[in-house]
Amino acid sequence: MFAHILSCAIRGLDGAVVTVEVDIAGGLPSFTVVGLADTAVQESRERVRAAIRNSGYSFPMRRISVSLAPADMRKGGPAYDLPIAVAILLATQQLFTSQTQTAFLGELGFDGTLRSTDGMLPMVIAAREAGMTHVVVPQAAAAEAALVQGIRIVPCSSLRMVAEYLEGTVRVAAPKPLPTPDNSSEMVDFADVRGNQHARRALEVVASGGHNILLTGAPGSGKTMMARALWGILPLLTSAETLEVAKIRSVAGILGRDGFMSRMRPFCAPHHTTSVAGLVGGGAARIKPGMVTLAHRGVLFLDELPEFGNKLEVLRQPLEDRSITISRAHGSVLMPANLMLVAARNPCPCGWRGDRERACTCRQAEVERYAKRVSGPILDRIDMHLDMPRVPVGQLLSVARGESTADIRARVEASRQRQYLRQGCANADMSMAQIKQWATPDDAGATLMARATEKLMLSARAYFRMLRVARTIADIDAQANIKAEHLAEALQYRGQPEATRD
Repeated sequence: MFAHILSCAIRGLDGAVVTVEVDIAGGLPSFTVVGLADTAVQESRERVRAAIRNSGYSFPMRRISVSLAPADMRKGGPAYDLPIAVAILLATQQLFTSQTQTAFLGELGFDGTLRSTDGMLPMVIAAREAGMTHVVVPQAAAAEAALVQGIRIVPCSSLRMVAEYLEGTVRVAAPKPLPTPDNSSEMVDFADVRGNQHARRALEVVASGGHNILLTGAPGSGKTMMARALWGILPLLTSAETLEVAKIRSVAGILGRDGFMSRMRPFCAPHHTTSVAGLVGGGAARIKPGMVTLAHRGVLFLDELPEFGNKLEVLRQPLEDRSITISRAHGSVLMPANLMLVAARNPCPCGWRGDRERACTCRQAEVERYAKRVSGPILDRIDMHLDMPRVPVGQLLSVARGESTADIRARVEASRQRQYLRQGCANADMSMAQIKQWATPDDAGATLMARATEKLMLSARAYFRMLRVARTIADIDAQANIKAEHLAEALQYRGQPEATRD
């Protein structure tokens, strides 16, 4: 007896169609799964056996062979429980159906209940692109799967319900997709931020162009608050970006955890004890996304930047290429990592170097060792370096409210719209050809940049990053060309080289 049905696998961040074939023959009872299946798939034998029995069906005490094709692609996770169980019921003629363009996804409990698995969204997309007309998913993953248009989503709560649906005795209503609100309760309103006008302007430039920034200041100067306020003024995700971010979060198993999928850009703030694999991704059986990929199209906030130490070196490729390649013995995966790096640090170990009211207690050697925890190549990839002094008490006690997040976001969105209409991307993503066409300084600006490059010891990378920042400042001012004042403001955000600081 033979039967085959369709399912899907996860390969990186994308789905791939898998054919589940079941052959039942005579001989001693056995249950074998082949096709580069990992431990979770091998363990499905016990879950499938118990689920079939506890759902009121008979499990065949014969020689059962399950093949997951293509055989040269690794299979991981428990999503093959349901297709294996349905194929066994079809092969033993305990279930009859005429549906051939249906994919099955889901983990089975011993009692036959259907549970959700990671990566449901990209697997449903793969099923649609392969020409499937229906996909059976767990009830808990129905709202996530319903984000995909052009395929019928069939949510079921148990193996018994799946069988009844295939036989036509039960009708299943189409689920509603996850809601997509455009705000968050965790957002800090800029109207509540006191002082730091220079930092407010800098963060508007960062949000408008998608640039990286490093905030340096004493404890309590508002670095973390300003970073979270930046999150609120970023433009909302477009429809294409929303689905792109949703795929990443689905593979990571966190999509819809709160019952919705926000249109706000991702904001990831890993602790400095996070491992290298946690930052960039990895895994033995299946490569999973790390923080740099979870922050794709959003913000990666690294507080206490020097405490990350040598782990920061893994950020070189994503900060430069907007993607990261993760290679393991069983293959390589290209993960997207188009993020904005927002980092914060103290000026020295004690935190009070350069403060107007408190004296620094660090020796010069300690300050130098602290500064060297962040390498020059990483600092060179950060577009803007901003010093943040402590806010005076008078400004903290002031009841006057500043400009709101909504007002600043409106200007940011207008600036982004100019950039996309002109070159099709944010200024931080401009290619060298686009810089030459749209961000070339005039004679006065070229002279200023030449002097600044020599004085600040800018590398070639930093030079072109400054041109991108100046282009963003000009866009905020609705100027078609870069002027000397735009370049001067961009250079203010670069700061002085570490060796020349007091």
